[in-house]
Amino acid sequence: MSKLLLVLLFLCMLSPLAFSAPGAIRCGKLVDVRSGQMLVDQTVVFDASGTITSVGSSSSTKLPDGVTAIDLSSATCLPGLIDVHTHLTAEPTNNGYAGLGISVPRETVTGVKNARLTLRAGFTTVRNVGASGYTDVALRDGIDVGDVEGPRMRVSGPALGITGGHCDNNLLPSEFHHKAEGVADGPWAARAKVRETVKYGADLIKICASGGVLSKGDLPGTPQYTLEEMQAIAEEAHKLGRKVAAHAHGTQSIKDAVGAGIDSIEHSSLIDDEGIALAKQHGTYLVFDIYNDDYILQEGSKAGMLPESIEKEKKIGRLQRENFRHAYRSGAKLAYGTDSGVYPHGDNAKQFGKMVEWGMKPLGAIQAATVNAADLLGWADKIGALETGHYADVMAVSGDPASDVHVLESVKFVMKGGTVVRNDLAAR
Repeated sequence: MSKLLLVLLFLCMLSPLAFSAPGAIRCGKLVDVRSGQMLVDQTVVFDASGTITSVGSSSSTKLPDGVTAIDLSSATCLPGLIDVHTHLTAEPTNNGYAGLGISVPRETVTGVKNARLTLRAGFTTVRNVGASGYTDVALRDGIDVGDVEGPRMRVSGPALGITGGHCDNNLLPSEFHHKAEGVADGPWAARAKVRETVKYGADLIKICASGGVLSKGDLPGTPQYTLEEMQAIAEEAHKLGRKVAAHAHGTQSIKDAVGAGIDSIEHSSLIDDEGIALAKQHGTYLVFDIYNDDYILQEGSKAGMLPESIEKEKKIGRLQRENFRHAYRSGAKLAYGTDSGVYPHGDNAKQFGKMVEWGMKPLGAIQAATVNAADLLGWADKIGALETGHYADVMAVSGDPASDVHVLESVKFVMKGGTVVRNDLAAR
């Protein structure tokens, strides 16, 4: 045997894919997220690459030679869930002045912990929108090569914003002359910052179009980036094959962002009828993080959030939920995003109950976290449904999530790309 062949065999042994094999899952029930049907006694078959090769009735499905299906006959299967607004490298307790003591290396380690929690909660894909020092890029790359356990990630790197805005760091006095790394004022500076973040590994661009809740010294409804700046950002990002997500609470900022060609509006708190109509006209996704209001008001002070942030949330939280209901009833495109990191990671599914409480049907909430989210991420052909050609990303729960979405908070089984992450239903 040649030395080259020996080396190749050794490398294969080290590879996390070396022991992949075809497999199958037998589901007592399976939610077809496209049709809304609840299918009974279905078997999902996948190949050694972790790609689904067939989904069908267990009685008519032929398993590959040597394969025994994982028995989930007592559970309901769904595609792995997707959260399009996360901050895996952040923690609720690192808001305000406490965050000044968190180094970039420490933030990365925090991300490793939270990636695992998120995956085990049934979220097999996330979009991370804002992280210091490209920590989310490092986390994504570590997950991709198998060094770290976590969901598939689309990442933005540092968020872009104006001097003194929501995406700046406004906690230090003037003698420090400190600006956050994503600060860029003016259309050409903003274009340059888009190019820089793409250079260092960003899959998308995150911007701050308005003020925010957890930042110091600004108001959520106040416009920050101008229409001209956002047009430049969207044009540059799209030219480079990247989508843009805009943090936008404010009414005018939402409309400007949609008009500028931004792909998704994050928070969307103060959207009005004109903003909803524009979003529908442009096909822009709206992302309402309507769970974390509970956490901020109940736990924010103990977590070290600024007193002004608590007061801002008191004024905006209910309005956001009312506008979520209005946008849903108006037929706007909605994707599931929770702003994890404002609340503890792993609790992502708690937002499903809030979405139903504020007017959405359970299936609509599930679709927001599957097919809709997959479409927003540009991965509609690979994630968000249990279909041939998609990744074998599967989660399972006890009960019927199409009638009670709260069961999604108690995950029993998670598989990502054909690899079992957790199986609380395994025979003991």
